[in-house]
Amino acid sequence: MPIIQSAHNLRKPHTEEPVPYGIRVSLQTNDPFRKLLGPDWHRMHWYRSAQERDAALAEMSRRHDYSRPRDAPTLTYTKVENLAASRGLS
Repeated sequence: MPIIQSAHNLRKPHTEEPVPYGIRVSLQTNDPFRKLLGPDWHRMHWYRSAQERDAALAEMSRRHDYSRPRDAPTLTYTKVENLAASRGLS
């Protein structure tokens, strides 16, 4: 387990509870950032419950207040689950 260097800077307190529900954020094939980040770039966000994950997914994928009228997001959001952790096997 990685050591938390500055735990006081975390948005939520760090716990050792399993976080089996996740969101995989990746770039669509037509996104120009793929040339900078690479075709296999992705970022994982993990949550303690499916409800917490679904709320975060709704917030991430919504149209933001400062978006221009014709802007279209080029991120892909995929729900993932660590089955072993969600069933208490790990």
